[in-house]
Amino acid sequence: MKPRIILLVEDNPSDVELTRRALRKSHIANKMVVAEDGQEALNYLFGDNSPGNGHGNELPALVLLDLKLPRVDGLQVLRRIRADERTRHLPVVILTTSSEEQDVAWSYDLGANSYVRKPVDFEQFVEATRYLGLYWLVMNEPAPRQKR
Repeated sequence: MKPRIILLVEDNPSDVELTRRALRKSHIANKMVVAEDGQEALNYLFGDNSPGNGHGNELPALVLLDLKLPRVDGLQVLRRIRADERTRHLPVVILTTSSEEQDVAWSYDLGANSYVRKPVDFEQFVEATRYLGLYWLVMNEPAPRQKR
């Protein structure tokens, strides 16, 4: 079985590289697809009516979603993920530097599975990534597909 995809929605190249390093150090071998803004994430998940965009992309096993994004913010991305039948059960972990309590409340209200504040220290970030990897990618069973 091929490793399942992690969709990282992150506009900061340093945080993208930090996440790649942390996943490698945590021995998480899943392929990571990066969307640099919220619109790019939506295009990946749902397509944008352009040939070759979104349609036929493998749905990720996990979405790591920053909140403060250009074009379409993370809360809007989460709202759209939860509104669509194909993606409503995708595990979505908010991975952000935001410590605003309102962001935490809105994230959970919109259906986030978890809210993780990005630590500034690399070793703390690796430990958080290891925890996420073990929980979401190893222990968490995918939701069964409903028959219609």
